[in-house]
Amino acid sequence: MNARRAAAGLIALAAAAWAAPSMAHHSFSAEFDGSKPVRLIGRITRVEWTNPHSYFYVDVKNSRGELINWACEGGGPGALSRRGWKKGDVKIGDQLVVDGYLAKDGSHTVDARRVTLPDGRSIYGGTPGDGGPGDGDVKNK
Repeated sequence: MNARRAAAGLIALAAAAWAAPSMAHHSFSAEFDGSKPVRLIGRITRVEWTNPHSYFYVDVKNSRGELINWACEGGGPGALSRRGWKKGDVKIGDQLVVDGYLAKDGSHTVDARRVTLPDGRSIYGGTPGDGGPGDGDVKNK
């Protein structure tokens, strides 16, 4: 009986661990507006190299000269690495150019579809299969 309980507990734990990351994943259209493209040029303040989405944050000056901290959502670390972006390629204070789409909720969040790194490389930052602009184009230009 104890073996059955232990097995059931392990199965439940495995199912919960598998389900947790998928709950955080979303389609592009659930959160972002494909009709509102934006280009941000700013300095990195923080990097979260996490699954299912990586986030990096950039300080961008608005039209009044105020610094606004933007959250930029990208693909997971594995996807970004396969496209040539490694965690050590950027550091706090580096300047990035981010071409993406604004969040529907009006927050300072963008879906980072194309990111130009400090060394000039341009990386597709979107999440494959999310249905967003350029979803099928994961080749770097």
